[in-house]
Amino acid sequence: MSVTRFFSRSAVMLLTIGLLMSSGCSSSKPVTTATSRVNEGYARAINMYNKGDFQEAAIAFEALLFTSRATDLEDDVLYFLAQSYYRSGQYILSAEMFTRLQQQMSSTPYAQTSQFLLAKSYEKLSPHFELDQQYTNKAIEQFALYLDVYPMTDSTKLASDVETYRELLKINPGNSDYKQSYAAATSRFSRIDSLRYAEKAIPVLREKLAKNTYFIARQYVQLKKYKAAVIFYDEVIKRYADTIYMKPALAAKIDVLMKRKKWFDAGQTLDQYVQLYPDKEKEMKGVREKIRQNFKN
Repeated sequence: MSVTRFFSRSAVMLLTIGLLMSSGCSSSKPVTTATSRVNEGYARAINMYNKGDFQEAAIAFEALLFTSRATDLEDDVLYFLAQSYYRSGQYILSAEMFTRLQQQMSSTPYAQTSQFLLAKSYEKLSPHFELDQQYTNKAIEQFALYLDVYPMTDSTKLASDVETYRELLKINPGNSDYKQSYAAATSRFSRIDSLRYAEKAIPVLREKLAKNTYFIARQYVQLKKYKAAVIFYDEVIKRYADTIYMKPALAAKIDVLMKRKKWFDAGQTLDQYVQLYPDKEKEMKGVREKIRQNFKN
C-alpha cells in the first residue's frame, strides 16, 4: 500500500471516529419523554382554550387523546376537549366526549359538571317540535339523571356555610382547614344554579314532546285517519298530562270518536274531560246531548 493511500484511509477513519464521538456527546442531552410531550401539548391546548380559540383548542386536545391515556392528564384532556366542542357549538361531539368521560373515569372531579353539560349538549341538539325528538328525550333523561345523582341541597344552609368560612378566614387567613371548607362550600353553592336550570328544563322539553305528539294527531285528523289520531291523542293524555296539551287532546279525542260514531267511548271521554275541567261542563252540554241521542239509537 502506498504512503499516500495509507494517509488517505487514516484520515477517513479519524473523521468517522470524530463524528461518532460528536454524536455520542449530542446524545447526552436530555431526551424528550412521552410524558413531557403530553404536558407540553396540554399546555399549548389549554392556552388556546383560555384564549377562547375553542376550535383550535379542540384540534390540539384531539391530538392528545391517545398519548394522554393512563396519565394524570387523561380526564383533563377529555373534559377540556368536550368543553371545546361544546363552546364551539359542536354538540354531537361534546355529548360524545362528556359521555366517554363519565363512562371511563366516573371518579373524575369533573363528573358533576360533565353530567350537566352532557344534558345541555342534548338540549342544544333538540330540534323544532315537528322533527324527530330523539335528542329531546336524551336531554330529559340526562337532566333527570343529573338531579338524581346530585340532588338539590338546602341553599340557605350552603349560603350560611359560605358566609361563615368567609368570616373565619378574615380572622385567620392562613388556616388551611378554613380555606378548604370555604372552597368546598363555595363550589357546592355555585352548582345550585345548574340544578335549578335542570329542574326548569325538563318541563319545557316535555312540553315540546307533547306538542310533537299532539300535532301528529292533528295531521291524522286532517287526513281523516281518525283511528290513528285517537292513538296519538291517547299518547298525549297518558304521557303528558302535566302539559298544556292535555286539555285540547281530550277535547279533540271526543270530537274524533264522534266522527267515528264511537258514542260510548266518546261519552266516557267526555266524562273524563268534565271531571278534570268542571268549568267546561256547561260549554259541553250540546256535545253531551248529541252523544246521548246517538247512543240511544
